[in-house]
Amino acid sequence: MLAQEIIRRKRDGATLTGEEIAGFIEGLTAGTVTEGQAAALAMAVFFRGLTIDERVALTLAMRDSGTVLDWSDIDRPVLDKHSTGGVGDNVSLMLAPALAACGAAVPMISGRGLGHTGGTLDKLDSIPGYTSQPDNMLFRKVVAEVGCAIIGQTADLAPADKRLYAIRDVTGTVESLDLITASILSKKLAAGLQGLVLDVKWGSGAFMGSLKEAEALAQSLVDVANGAGLRTTALLTDMNEPLASAAGNAVEVQNAVDFLTGRHIDNRLLDVTVALGGELLATGGFVADAREGADRIHAAFDSGRAAELFGQMVAALGGPADFMEKAEAYLPSSPVVREIRADDAGLVRAIDARAVGIAVIELGGGRRRAEDAIDPRVGFTQLAGIGMPVGPQEEPLAVVHAADDAAADRAAEALRSAYTIGGEIADHDVIARRIAP
Repeated sequence: MLAQEIIRRKRDGATLTGEEIAGFIEGLTAGTVTEGQAAALAMAVFFRGLTIDERVALTLAMRDSGTVLDWSDIDRPVLDKHSTGGVGDNVSLMLAPALAACGAAVPMISGRGLGHTGGTLDKLDSIPGYTSQPDNMLFRKVVAEVGCAIIGQTADLAPADKRLYAIRDVTGTVESLDLITASILSKKLAAGLQGLVLDVKWGSGAFMGSLKEAEALAQSLVDVANGAGLRTTALLTDMNEPLASAAGNAVEVQNAVDFLTGRHIDNRLLDVTVALGGELLATGGFVADAREGADRIHAAFDSGRAAELFGQMVAALGGPADFMEKAEAYLPSSPVVREIRADDAGLVRAIDARAVGIAVIELGGGRRRAEDAIDPRVGFTQLAGIGMPVGPQEEPLAVVHAADDAAADRAAEALRSAYTIGGEIADHDVIARRIAP
């Protein structure tokens, strides 16, 4: 069928067949469907929506637009997680080696920062020598020998998604629940996974501001993933404050190293990481339920095995062999490091986590444009959490890591504006609920 006929049918509210959707995506990949036609269909989908069957068909068509990885030569369940993005969210750095320590294979294909949220690849790029875009041979070798590898999306994985996302980005259709679902899951399905857990965030630092919005996205993702043959569950997690006490790139890697070695562990970060890991171990058949899986993840951290495997992964992908022992010596550091104190004493009542993420970008730790370079040194550490006492004579709001004094001054002002001190504290459980098929 002609592309314009498919557009017309969806514009008029018809349900598209799997063949129509597959043909349109095939044309988009081959170049026989124009950007204007793709934009028109995206807008029709934005207003008319897709059924679950249409979402599954779109996801599978985008998956099949490029290479689909095959891990049949690896004799263990292939598992991964996806986060919808937040501030101070370095869960992947701890979760991947913990899952590997429990016997899973974890080919984790991650992204760069998007908007105010940090990107796992940007964090790993702060490790000297780390190859975040290895060839397929090295990727497979590290997964087989270490058990986990965290890398970036290659050009031949779901290329239709990359093209369609660029079109959505300039046509006001990024927020479409249907298109978000297909975009996220097409890449995960192309990775050849057998089990997936989704960390769908809500709150001031998430793309989904309300719990209701996050639940709708999580349910769509879980339904479509399982409909496409990928066993998937989701957890709705709170992003009304940074998840870790660090936000930036090198500082979040150091935070992860401290977590893995037991030197410093942020409790909310631990809770989310363990819960996601427990879900995946249950999905992969390692344990009877998520609670038993959480115990196994705890044990991987407590034994030091997760830390050992993270170090092996870093070395296998080109980083220093002694990174876990000397991370501070290898990670780039800022010339200006200073405490930021609240003007008035009191308890932290609320945090605008999005504003914290924006402050990291203003320091140079994120991108305003896709082609911008990132300064891996900058960011915040010792971020005070909700309920903590702060003030001129109390604990600081944070420690800023900046390229110069002027940048540190601007960051301090932005961070103070992001914090609300005093008054009633709104208590949020870090894990709001679980979504299953």
